[in-house]
Amino acid sequence: MVKTIFITGAGSGLGKGTALGLAAQGHKVVAPVETAPQVTSLREAAADAGVELTTFKMDIKNPQDLAQMLDYDFDIFVANAAINEGGPLGEVPMSNFRELFEVNVFQTLETAQIAARKFVEKGQGKIIFLSSMAGIMSTPYVGPYTATKHAIEAIAKTLRKEMAEFGVQVATINPGAFDTGFNDRSAEAKWRWFDEKTHFTRPEDMKEAEKGLEDQFDPQDMIDKMVEIIPQDSHKFRTAYPEETERQMKDEEAKHWELEI
Repeated sequence: MVKTIFITGAGSGLGKGTALGLAAQGHKVVAPVETAPQVTSLREAAADAGVELTTFKMDIKNPQDLAQMLDYDFDIFVANAAINEGGPLGEVPMSNFRELFEVNVFQTLETAQIAARKFVEKGQGKIIFLSSMAGIMSTPYVGPYTATKHAIEAIAKTLRKEMAEFGVQVATINPGAFDTGFNDRSAEAKWRWFDEKTHFTRPEDMKEAEKGLEDQFDPQDMIDKMVEIIPQDSHKFRTAYPEETERQMKDEEAKHWELEI
């Protein structure tokens, strides 16, 4: 069955690939992006792929941009837009930390609230939050992003219970580490403010942690999984992928019940 799917942050990475993939499956896709140049890029990619979708600039931090959501009717809302930045939690500049929460939590929830009101009026709909393995796991020097995705997990779990009586489904998708450039940019960002002369975190420890980025997964596999899951009428509340990542997430949760300090 053809669905109308609204997916934020479709200008790059998994969001862009998923928007194009859903359109290729015949779904009606509304795919706003953060910046004007991304509008051109996504339109060109859609033309190259021989698919049709609707795209426009919608920075979720911009109230005028955000108001455009009211102009569209859709069956499924995918809260995908996010930013990423790493760094030691004991020293990360609070302005950077607040910016991550502004985009990944506060404004993400605001977009979901707009979708929720639409779905309550219709008596049906589905909200999917793009969470992460970082919504469950914690990795040194990825704490700022991890904190926002832990918050998204709490939002999704609570909203699921609150929206059920209105016929609205809520779910998460939790990708592992995929090679879209998103994680690499995050790792690089902390070096713009970190100064080993004034900060106590050892730079060699952070550089060692970055080696984990050398073995990321092919993003097309995650895109294919998202294209499969998003339109479905019934699926698990949490879709963690790949299976290796799902196992890691479950092991991490279990471990913390026994962990001593």
